[in-house]
Amino acid sequence: MKPNVHPMDGLKKQLSQILSVIPQGSSIYYIDYPVHSNGGDLLIMKGTEAFFKEYNIRVEARYSVLDFPDKLKISKDHIIVLHGGGNFGDLYPVHQKLREKIITDYPHNRVVILPQTIFYTKESEFDRTAEVFNKHKDVHLYVRDTLSHDKASEKFHECSVYLSPDMAHQLWPIMPKSSPDKDLLYFFRTDIEKTKEQEQLELNGRGDYLDWTSLYNRYEKKSINLIVRMMRKGSGPLPMQVIWGNYSDYLVNKAVKRFSGYHNVQTSRLHGHILACLMDKPNTLLDNSYGKNSNYYYTWTSGIKTAQLVVDNQPYEAKPHEVNFVSKIYQETLINKVNSMLSK
Repeated sequence: MKPNVHPMDGLKKQLSQILSVIPQGSSIYYIDYPVHSNGGDLLIMKGTEAFFKEYNIRVEARYSVLDFPDKLKISKDHIIVLHGGGNFGDLYPVHQKLREKIITDYPHNRVVILPQTIFYTKESEFDRTAEVFNKHKDVHLYVRDTLSHDKASEKFHECSVYLSPDMAHQLWPIMPKSSPDKDLLYFFRTDIEKTKEQEQLELNGRGDYLDWTSLYNRYEKKSINLIVRMMRKGSGPLPMQVIWGNYSDYLVNKAVKRFSGYHNVQTSRLHGHILACLMDKPNTLLDNSYGKNSNYYYTWTSGIKTAQLVVDNQPYEAKPHEVNFVSKIYQETLINKVNSMLSK
């Protein structure tokens, strides 16, 4: 990479490799786009839509998991494009079931799965998914990290597997909405993927704390829930996809505004890290419970001068061959945690 080229320019450019399986001017169906308050998924969706617009990819129809019809006819000359993210596996069965339904019901369409992180708590579920996928002869799976790439290449021997940055990188650059007037934002996850290291940092208390769940107020959450209910029941004459498109623009812009108000961001959210990088804002990244964040950092964002991974409250420099080993340890930890919760 040329010295005067920002690493984020390079990551955005790498997304153009997807044109090898979704050529410019293609007609597609975009399936499983998010309708909820997780801003990371919304950033992915906005990046995906920007990618379609940039390369003149015609979206014939869009469906979420809420409104995908049971018997939808899709012409064989249309490519089915599935939303990317971090829900490939057995932690989010609703989305995985839709993904497998598409693979099963449309054997004659090209199916492209945009960049995902793969995680299974049960190897038997992974094997079952592989059996479904390997019956289809034109599946193209993009993954966001080397560990997912290794696993997918091993299991999905009839599929084409590629390594790619997250679709949110298509949004580079995002300009701040204001000048910062505060020092530090802790953008920390509050779910099963948080770590003990994060809990220790939370005792510090010298910055402001947010997560996607607390970024949006109760009125905004009520609006999201109303849109979800209407999509699930059928929107009738209301153009709910257009309404959600506009409202999700507002939600993403709110996140950008909040990040704009801080000089520095420390986060355990992958898309807290990616959003800070898109804004070229100094940020430090903590790992999540199964190594998703560190693996992404070493695969894609370690060359960004304003970004740094922190382990044991210290900047951490791992050798490339260590990354998958560390991630596997984290994944084993989360598997044990999930199994413990299920046994209660």
